[in-house]
Amino acid sequence: MSVICRADISKSTNFNLQHNITIFKDGKLVFMSVSGKGDARYEVPMARSSHTGDYQCAVEADGKIRYSDSLHVWVTGMTKPILIAEKKEVFEGEVVKLRCELPEEVPPLHFIFRKIKMNSTPKEKLKYELQRNFSVIEFPVDEGDNILQFDCLGRRSVKFEFETSEPSNRTLITVKEPFIKPTLRIKPSSNITEGKEIQFECSTVVAKMRDIEIILLRNKTILSSVRDQTTLKYSTVATLEDSGEYLCKVEEGKASKTTTRNVVVAELFPKPILVASMNNLDENKELTLSCSIKDFQNASFSILRKNSNGDVLLRSSRNLTMRATVNDTGSYICKAEVSKIVKESKPVTIRVYAPVSMPSISVFSGLPEVVLGKPVKLTCCLTMGTPPITFTFYKGNKARKEIVTNNTCAVFLDEDIRQNDKGQYKCGARNHHSSGMKTSKILNITVIVPIRNASLGSNPYGEVEDGSDTTFLCAVQEGSWPILFRIFRKTDHDVLLFERSEHADRVVWQKKEMSRQDTGSYYCIASNRANVSVKSHPITINVILASWQKGVITAFVLIPIAGVVILAVWWFWCKKKNAKGPSIEMSRSALATNSTNEKLSRQHNDGDYYSGSGYIEDGENHMKSTDENKGPDLESAEVEYTEVEVSTLDPHRAPVQKGTETVYSEIRKANNENTRAS
Repeated sequence: MSVICRADISKSTNFNLQHNITIFKDGKLVFMSVSGKGDARYEVPMARSSHTGDYQCAVEADGKIRYSDSLHVWVTGMTKPILIAEKKEVFEGEVVKLRCELPEEVPPLHFIFRKIKMNSTPKEKLKYELQRNFSVIEFPVDEGDNILQFDCLGRRSVKFEFETSEPSNRTLITVKEPFIKPTLRIKPSSNITEGKEIQFECSTVVAKMRDIEIILLRNKTILSSVRDQTTLKYSTVATLEDSGEYLCKVEEGKASKTTTRNVVVAELFPKPILVASMNNLDENKELTLSCSIKDFQNASFSILRKNSNGDVLLRSSRNLTMRATVNDTGSYICKAEVSKIVKESKPVTIRVYAPVSMPSISVFSGLPEVVLGKPVKLTCCLTMGTPPITFTFYKGNKARKEIVTNNTCAVFLDEDIRQNDKGQYKCGARNHHSSGMKTSKILNITVIVPIRNASLGSNPYGEVEDGSDTTFLCAVQEGSWPILFRIFRKTDHDVLLFERSEHADRVVWQKKEMSRQDTGSYYCIASNRANVSVKSHPITINVILASWQKGVITAFVLIPIAGVVILAVWWFWCKKKNAKGPSIEMSRSALATNSTNEKLSRQHNDGDYYSGSGYIEDGENHMKSTDENKGPDLESAEVEYTEVEVSTLDPHRAPVQKGTETVYSEIRKANNENTRAS
């Protein structure tokens, strides 16, 4: 087979261009050529199935590369496989080791081995080899194999199809027996009557004594076995149980041969029957057990009580009468013996019942109370009574549940607990004793209502005067008494201030003499036997100053202020009084001179605050009195106006206010030309 790759390249006539031509099979390099020619040839001297695949070539020239299309080549047929056997002769129980090879074939490959027997269908074994072109396998040599033939075939997968080779050469294997099939003899016969001795003998002939074992089985149960011997013997007194299939088996290594025979043992007499006067009875009642065999009298009888440590013989007789006690409860059998054949009756169960005592009912937790919404577990117990015992639980007058147990106590769970339940429980107990049911006393259970909606209030609320008392009220909306009330003040670590248990839904606590340190948030927690604590919303208390404290503070603040105000008023009054001054009388001749000198001199001195209004008022009064003294002469006097500057010195040395005020005074001229001015 030749695989040819041609390249069509355009070039100049005299230009020599080298080509790199590469041929691939299934993506693997199989051929490479470098030449100036435009084609290359990959020669396969002898095509094999391994040359089947997808071929492709690549041409590289002047740095350029091109790939051809893929070409599928299928080489049909496969190499004939070669089979080799490790041994030509083997014993039964050994294995035949075979090697099958497909020369010049490439894995992965499938191998098929065949074991061929005369007049039977060949047995096949398949093996898949992923990385080699041969495979090794073993075939066991079974009992009955004598002349065996083996061959093998190869198979490969091409395009999801299988191609199979022709069969290999056949190899002949001779099988030798390590021992012959065993013989089983039964004496006196395979059909025998109970009470007679029966003998078994199992034997074989071996080619070589090597770990030979002979086993005798009855219904797959081993009766006896021997090693390194050619004969096994076994004998027994025949009973009905000895009927069945017996198997003699000889083994050596993996080789095994068997022989089977059936044995039938005829019944000498039937099994005895044990009858009790009653199966369930009260204690101290009379019990009679009787044993008999149908249509057969000549037998030795015995009555026994079954026990885990061995049956206890009660009497060697067909009848037994006794006064039953509770300890006599159990299983009884009777045995009958004839000609050394002993047969046993079916067991009879006897139950002796002691009467139940009066039951007592109680709460499993111990306290006769239950939290609303939670189940209550009740126990009903007896001090005496033979199980099984039927317990009946009552709630009020209604039966709620019936429990059958092998204990003297029963447990009842009541999950339907309501707030208005009176909790009147009782239980009854009975067994198979004729005394009937006995009932317990009534158990009253208290239904505890959990706390709901706690609240905290105070009087006064919000603001409290320092040193006064505050009353706190913690109340719940619902809850069974007694209720434990606790009042806390919130801090970094909440402080318990008050705690009391009350048979009421509220509690009042008065805190004496509140102080500024008591300012903060308060809350209360209420709980009862339901073990559920409910916390109220917090309230805030602000401790403020008391009225007398405010008065003291006011006094300390206002008294200095009042003193300052009084001093200011007194100073103002004094200033006003001094501003009025004494009346000044001047003569007409001295008025101008004095006025001028005083005006000049006061310009160099400090000026004081002057109240003009007071001065005018006082002057007017003074003038009025003067006019009155003058009488009518002054009425006709001529009026002149003169500007006079007046300044007075404040005796308290108040700040001096400089300035000039003009005062107009009426000067009337009299006939005597005497003038008074003020």
